Amino acid sequence: MIWCIDGLLKLQPFFFSHFVSGVIDPNATGQPGVIGHPITWLGNLIRPDQRIFVVVAVLAEVSIGVALLAGRMVKPALLFSFVWALNVWLTGEGLGFLFAHQTPNPSVGILGSAPMYIVAGLLAWPRTARPDHTDPSFGVLGERGARLVWAALWLAAAALWLFPENAGANAISGTLAGAPSGGGWLTSLHSNAARLFQGSGATVAVVLAVISAGIALSVLFARGTRMALLASIALSLTFWLLAEGFGGLFTGQATDVGTSPLVILIAVLLLPLAARRSAATMPARA
Repeated sequence: MIWCIDGLLKLQPFFFSHFVSGVIDPNATGQPGVIGHPITWLGNLIRPDQRIFVVVAVLAEVSIGVALLAGRMVKPALLFSFVWALNVWLTGEGLGFLFAHQTPNPSVGILGSAPMYIVAGLLAWPRTARPDHTDPSFGVLGERGARLVWAALWLAAAALWLFPENAGANAISGTLAGAPSGGGWLTSLHSNAARLFQGSGATVAVVLAVISAGIALSVLFARGTRMALLASIALSLTFWLLAEGFGGLFTGQATDVGTSPLVILIAVLLLPLAARRSAATMPARA
């Protein structure tokens, strides 16, 4: 469903005339040449026929979603989604600006949204049941890999909250004030939240770092997994509302739903980990 929504979002009028200037070109700014030049080259290649490329992007993403919903050709669809997500990560997100001397903001995603599609796809990868009839869930990653990837993402977020750019007195307030809205009620909500956190960014950042580390370690060591995953869902919903402005869906310029819904999806895919822990600790009955 998320892939279908992302594809349909690109049918908004803005993209038929500003796809290159509004989506691709900005991702070359501040990048090292090895990253910026390919983005600029692709933008110049697409520019004369950007309307055609928009239609291709719509068809590609909707096709991925339909194939996954239909349950047919799931593996080819997931493989194609990985390739497409990498393309989006480069041209549409500038590799999360990891190499542009910018500190990622955990409230809007530490890597960007595209890598989260790959993680979700790896977790959803269909596997054949084993001869011993054990549950083949968690896709390619397996239970251990799923815990490790989740922990890595949230430990990275915990560390990033302590960077000066994210832990400044007005850093969080600035993020909330600059969140996309597209609606008066949402703009008002963001403004009120920004005023609420004015000057208290450092304290909030430390609290968020502790919470993020707890979410990571609880799942990694299977202690309070369900609570940690539910906490991540609640926190991600908060970020989606206040920091991402619902992914900018109301601005008419959103290319996807944002990072938080993908994090929530991954958390839901990992919820069976809590059941496994409960089953493992349940005393055997005679």
